[in-house]
Amino acid sequence: MSNPTAAIIIIGNEILSGRTQDVNVQFIATHLALLGVKLQEVRVVPDVPGRIIGTVNELRAAYDMVFTTGGIGPTHDDITSECIAAAFGVPWEAHEPSMKVLRDYLGPRMNAAQGRMATLPRGAVPIRNEVSIAPGFTMGNVHVMAGVPRIMQAMFLALEKDLPRGTPIAMRAVYGIGVMEGNIAAGLSEIQDRFADADLGSYPFQRDGSWGVAIVAKGTDTARLEAAIAEASAMIEGQGVSPIQGEPE
Repeated sequence: MSNPTAAIIIIGNEILSGRTQDVNVQFIATHLALLGVKLQEVRVVPDVPGRIIGTVNELRAAYDMVFTTGGIGPTHDDITSECIAAAFGVPWEAHEPSMKVLRDYLGPRMNAAQGRMATLPRGAVPIRNEVSIAPGFTMGNVHVMAGVPRIMQAMFLALEKDLPRGTPIAMRAVYGIGVMEGNIAAGLSEIQDRFADADLGSYPFQRDGSWGVAIVAKGTDTARLEAAIAEASAMIEGQGVSPIQGEPE
């Protein structure tokens, strides 16, 4: 059985403007790899209903699951929830159990704007939020989470146990300090041809004034990954450089 696939949709004008830096993708991607879920695509879309609805419908049809972050707070530009309702063609309405949780938590401070956070597409299943109480939710294969990293992480961890799984995706790496990427491109292509079941990538870096390249292999068969990295290490040695396993100091 093949590993499940996934996409992430980052929703928010603040990401596109550069005012806010996204840090959620790395967290989600790392956890999905451990679950054996292949993250295939990440998109950033603005707070525009048509763009959100169209992207959700496109990606939920293309992948086994979709994760969205952002746009489920109490303000006028938090429109993700109603857009998900529109994408699925269902009403956007008060979810009474979630409303009660919010009322119990906020007490007399509860207002109509905060009530938006417990207004969900009909049929949505809330995602528990231990940090700020207001829920995320799952609708079909779409998992809708907050954009604030600490809250998003709490939601993902609450959701994680129920997600589909596959063979965990592992990673192996080797580094060559002083190796120029262009000098190993042909050799790396040959290694990739021999290890078509692994994803090989080369990533140049600069450390302490010296250039180098990292070669990373990802896949589900650790023996094959290690064999591919062994060949990459030999290729680096052929450049007159001692390969370093793992992150160089």
